[in-house]
Amino acid sequence: MNCPKCGAPITLDAGVRFGKCKFCESQVFFDKSGVGFYYAIPFQLQENDAVATFRRWAAGPARAKDLDRLAQVAQVKNHYFPVYYFKRDVDGREQVQVEPAGSTTLPGLHSLKVPAGDLRIFDQHYDPGTAELIKPDIEMGAYLKSLPGKPKEQALVYFPIWSIRYAFEGRSYDVIVDASSAEVFAADFPPRKAASYMAVAGLGFLAFVGEGLLTTYSPIVGIALMAATVVGVFAAALWVAKRR
Repeated sequence: MNCPKCGAPITLDAGVRFGKCKFCESQVFFDKSGVGFYYAIPFQLQENDAVATFRRWAAGPARAKDLDRLAQVAQVKNHYFPVYYFKRDVDGREQVQVEPAGSTTLPGLHSLKVPAGDLRIFDQHYDPGTAELIKPDIEMGAYLKSLPGKPKEQALVYFPIWSIRYAFEGRSYDVIVDASSAEVFAADFPPRKAASYMAVAGLGFLAFVGEGLLTTYSPIVGIALMAATVVGVFAAALWVAKRR
């Protein structure tokens, strides 16, 4: 094989998937379909930061009320998840595509974005700390035929993630926190209940329709009732918000 960086020949034994160029000292990843660099991205978020990021996400308007306070974190694990990083020339423009190199059911791992400036050569000097290294079990060739344009660079990248399992109202949920960008991914989460808001809105709408008709016969009474309805709808919405 030839080194993808300097072009020097690299010899490796059968069954070996990782090697080092003797000329430029690049750490290189091999599989049956090609050769590429072998990188890792350092963790920017530690465990406390990851849990705090999850809590902020849980406080979002689409999540169940008080999820940020009431979610019981049951498990927090840090992993290095393998992805393939493809840099392609598509009609004269550089395009980057990231695909998982490991089988997984965890959410969001098909949507990771590799920050090129944070790539570190993964060799015997790189310290993964306590993070579990998830071994790649998907060949690069599974993606090569479907990629657009011409290849410029391809690499195996170990991506830092925190997986968090939490419980809420008797159910367990999983989220992934990107330890480089602090983005949160969740395939399922407890949503905010909307039925009560819809009921308040529906009743308010019906009241306004009736009061609008009444206004044609008695403007003063109709306007007074409309004002009372506005106050009532606001108070009801505030009450629902506190309870939901």
